[in-house]
Amino acid sequence: MGFKVAVVGATGAVGREMLKTLAERNFPADEVAAVASGRSAGAEVSFGEKRVLRVESLDTFDFRGWDIGLFSPGASISAVYAPRAAAAGCVVIDNTSHFRMEPDVPLVVPEVNPHQLEKFAARNIIANPNCSTIQMVVALKPLHERFRVKRVVVATYQSVSGAGKEAMDELFAHTRASFVHEQLAPEQFTKEIAFNCIPHIDRFMEDGSTKEEWKMAVETRKILDPDIQVFATCVRVPVFIGHGEAVNVEFEKPVTVEEAREILRHAPGVAVVDRHEDGGYITPLECQGEDAVFVSRLRKDPTVANGLGFWCVADNLRKGAALNAVQIAEELIARQLLRKRAA
Repeated sequence: MGFKVAVVGATGAVGREMLKTLAERNFPADEVAAVASGRSAGAEVSFGEKRVLRVESLDTFDFRGWDIGLFSPGASISAVYAPRAAAAGCVVIDNTSHFRMEPDVPLVVPEVNPHQLEKFAARNIIANPNCSTIQMVVALKPLHERFRVKRVVVATYQSVSGAGKEAMDELFAHTRASFVHEQLAPEQFTKEIAFNCIPHIDRFMEDGSTKEEWKMAVETRKILDPDIQVFATCVRVPVFIGHGEAVNVEFEKPVTVEEAREILRHAPGVAVVDRHEDGGYITPLECQGEDAVFVSRLRKDPTVANGLGFWCVADNLRKGAALNAVQIAEELIARQLLRKRAA
C-alpha cells in the first residue's frame, strides 16, 4: 500500500528539496501534492526528473484522506495549518520552529532518537529540529553513548539558504554589485553579507544570546540528553548551501581521537574524512547534495579533562531539513505507526 503525501511550502527552497528527496528515495507514495500559498497556486514544481506537479492553494486544500504532511511554510503558517491537517488525520512532520519545544510534540532525528516517534499520536505532529542542531547531534550521538557528553561549545558557520530564497538572492546580488562598485543596502540581513560574516541569526534574547543559539542548546537537550550543557555562537557566512560547525566537547569518560574516529566511522548518517594533510577535510561546498554529516579535524583538547574537538559539515537544505523529514516519514512506516493510527 502506498501513502498520500502533501508537501506544504512546496515552492520554497526546503519544499523543493522535500519533493526531490521523496523522488530520489522512491518513497512509497501513491499520490504527492504540492501545496503553497494562494499566490503560488497554479505554478508548477518538479517532482523527480520527469514529473511536474501543479501547486494547490493551502487556503483551500483538504487534508482529509492524506497520510503525511511535510510542512515547511514558515512558523506562523504552520501554527495555523498544521493543527488543522493533524485534526483531519494527516500526520504532520513540521520543519518550522513552532512546535519543537512543546512537550507533547516529539522532536526527532532518526539516527538519534527514533523511539520518540511512539509519542506522536498526542498531537499528530512531529517536529523537525533546527538544521544546525541536526548535524551536531548526529555526530554527538555515538560519542555520547560511549563517553557521555557533559558540555559542548560550538561555533557555527551557517549558509544563507538557512534564511530562505530571498537571503540567497541577496548574497548573489550583493556579491555581483561589489565587482561593479555598486552599493546595495542589506534587506535580509542586519549587515552586508557579501564577503562578510555576521554573528547574528534570529532575534536577540535577554541574556545576549540569539534565538538560534538558544535553539541549539534546548533542542540538543530535548533530543539527546537533558543534562548536556551547550554554549553556541551562531554566525551567518557568505555561503549559499551547507553549514559548518566547530564543535568542542567535554566528556565524562576518557576519550582518544582514535576511539572517537572509529566509533564515528560506524555511526549511521556520519561520514568521516579526517586526514591530517592539505585538503584532508570536507567543506560546505563539498557537502552540497549529500545525505551524510561529514566529520573532520578530530583533535584531542588538552585544556580540559576528556576534551575533544572536531569540524562537521552538512547540507542544511537536505539533512538539515528535507531529508530528515522524509527519514522521519520512512521511520513511521518502518515502525508501522501509520498503519496503527489508521487501525
